[in-house]
Amino acid sequence: MAERPRQPGQAVDSVPTEPARILLPSPIGALGIELLGERITSVLIVPKGRQRRLFKPFASLKRSERSDFIDEVLGRFSEYLAGARRKLDLDYDLRAMDLDSFHRRVLRQTARIPYGRTRTYQQIADSAGRPDGYRQVLSTLVTNPLPLIVPCHRVVTHKSGIGSFIGGPKKKLWLLKMEQRGLTVG
Repeated sequence: MAERPRQPGQAVDSVPTEPARILLPSPIGALGIELLGERITSVLIVPKGRQRRLFKPFASLKRSERSDFIDEVLGRFSEYLAGARRKLDLDYDLRAMDLDSFHRRVLRQTARIPYGRTRTYQQIADSAGRPDGYRQVLSTLVTNPLPLIVPCHRVVTHKSGIGSFIGGPKKKLWLLKMEQRGLTVG
C-alpha cells in the first residue's frame, strides 16, 4: 500500500489534528460535514436564516482540501439526497461524543430505523430502555450531531404530526417524502 501524502492539518503519524470541514450544497440547503480522519464527527443542517454563523469554519466545496475518502463521503450524501442511495454506510463513533449511555442508546436505536420507515418517540424510548423517556428522546434527537447518518428525521410523534427536527419541519417533511418515493421506485 502506497503511503499517502500528509494533508494540511494532519499529524506526522497520519492522524489528523484538525477536522476537515466542508459545505455540501443539497436540496435541503447547505450541509456542514465535519470529518476527522476517516470518521464523520458532525453534520450540520441549519434552518434557513438561523445560526448561519455555524457554517463559517466550513470550506466551500470548491475551496476544500480533497481526498478519495472525502470525495466518497460527499458522493454518498449526494446520492442519498438524490434518492439513489438508501444507506450512507459511514463510520462514526458515539463514544467520542459527550453523551450519557441513554442518549447513545437513543441514537443507536434511531440509526436502526430502516429507510423509508418511521418510529415514534415513544417506540425509541421503549427500545432504549426508558419507557417514560419520550421527552428525553426528543431532546436528544433535536441535538443529534449526526443527522442523516443517524436518521432522526424518521422519528415522529405518536399523533399525526411529524414532530421536531434539527433542520426544521419543512426539511424533515422533504426527507420523509424523498424516502417514500425511493421505496416506490426501488
